[in-house]
Amino acid sequence: MPEKPLRGCGIAITRPAGQATHLSELILAEGGQPILFPLIAIAPLADYSAFEQALAELKHYDWAIFISSNAVQNAMPRLLDRLGSIPKNLRFAAIGPMTAAELAKFGVTDTLTPQGRFDSESLLALPEMRAVTNKKVMIFRGSGGREVLADTLKARGAVVDFAECYRRVNPQLDAGDLPVLWQNKQLHAVVITSSEAMRHLLDIADDGKAAWIKNVRLCVNHARVAELPHQRGLKVAIAQAPGDEAMLQCLIEALD
Repeated sequence: MPEKPLRGCGIAITRPAGQATHLSELILAEGGQPILFPLIAIAPLADYSAFEQALAELKHYDWAIFISSNAVQNAMPRLLDRLGSIPKNLRFAAIGPMTAAELAKFGVTDTLTPQGRFDSESLLALPEMRAVTNKKVMIFRGSGGREVLADTLKARGAVVDFAECYRRVNPQLDAGDLPVLWQNKQLHAVVITSSEAMRHLLDIADDGKAAWIKNVRLCVNHARVAELPHQRGLKVAIAQAPGDEAMLQCLIEALD
């Protein structure tokens, strides 16, 4: 029987709790040991009045763009409760197929999504997102975040507003067991799938200067997430495609 490629490798997954299950199963199947270390937690807003106001105006909009599955899960129940049904003339767009699949659970079946890479730039490259002059666009997201999508759509002549429906917090106060696991040769790689999580990771690792982070592989899902650790001279591997299977392949190649 061939040796499993991740045998003996400890791999920390920094995704929010509940979003690491499939990748953990893939890592286990290849002999690795997943270590759950969420650097992002999804929390409700303290005040939903601005979001409710945005929903009240939604029937006047042409596009609803959802940035993540979290945005769908935190917005759609309130949207349907507030409006009773989805406005007939409203078109939907999503940053990727997982977000579109989440929308489908709420009856939204015709969702515009990019092909290949799943990010704001790929969505903006679609013809429908170029023809937005005088269109009204509502972007559903968490508090804060990148502005490239809104700024580009505005530059193309769209009217853009945000419907912020959750917030992201870092549940970790420090690096926890990661330094000890590394010292005991039980930590070999860390999976990071957002720039925000990467900033949290570097913060708890002395801005990337801690010995443990210098000596593990950081496996990321996008070149943008790799920018900060590259600047600090850390060992970074970038998955060649979206999804857990591509991340598994990235881990296998990085730890070979």
